[in-house]
Amino acid sequence: MRIALGLPSRVAGASGDVMLQWITRAERGPFSSLVVTDRVVSQALEPLAVLALAAGATKRIRLMTSVVIGPTRETTLLARQGATIDALSNGRFTLGIGIGVRENDYLATGFDFHRRGRRVEEQLGILRRLWAGEPLSAELGAIGPPAKRAGGPELLIGGYVPAVAWRIARWADGYMAPGGGEPESIQEMWQHILRAWSEEGRAGRPRWVGASYYALGPRASEHAARYINANYGYNPQLATRRLGSLPATIEAVAEAICRQADMGVDEFILRPCAEDLDQMDRLAEVAAAHS
Repeated sequence: MRIALGLPSRVAGASGDVMLQWITRAERGPFSSLVVTDRVVSQALEPLAVLALAAGATKRIRLMTSVVIGPTRETTLLARQGATIDALSNGRFTLGIGIGVRENDYLATGFDFHRRGRRVEEQLGILRRLWAGEPLSAELGAIGPPAKRAGGPELLIGGYVPAVAWRIARWADGYMAPGGGEPESIQEMWQHILRAWSEEGRAGRPRWVGASYYALGPRASEHAARYINANYGYNPQLATRRLGSLPATIEAVAEAICRQADMGVDEFILRPCAEDLDQMDRLAEVAAAHS
């Protein structure tokens, strides 16, 4: 199983200099991908802009979103941005897409929160069509640079609801499991995905990417509590679950990696709760031993 590294782009105060240090050091490390996440109502760095920075500063490591909140974005621009990052990185881009759970992200962008599931399904078809080089309509031509592979960048879909399985089977390359979910519910979702994949007549096996936050070092508990409360404090029950499942020791991180591998996960994202570079260095030692 491969180990991916989350960038601290949602940590308060994270800057371009900090991101560049993380990106260039990760390129030299044991990690398979650099990963960014998305919020609209936030002071976090914009994820696709961060990956554009990473595309120019790396040659080896893959670049991934986990996840972009697709229905809060204009679809043709999202398709063009994804194709551009893929071109700049020579085909190393993975678009993880989801619908999000926070209504204020939709209020901020003017899209209907209650229609977000239907909207993402419309988006997925358009993304695939534009990445294949097809025109948007009879009146409009192709949009975005040519894809590096047939069908465009790798596309993964995240979420909890049963409709996710059908969306993956129809449009995507695999599943991006939400971080902090219960192993039993994630396994159940995976079985739904495998059935839908087979019923759709897809060959092979969908890819499965898991995720978790982590914190390491003498202030690990402090970093974890501050980060989780800042990002999930709007829902105290969810924050408690996130904090309860968060590995905060070397042993706990190693155990989480082994558990994901035993479940059959192909790649496991570990997202830091602080921007200190020692968080990456400590994780690199564990990742090198288990990847």
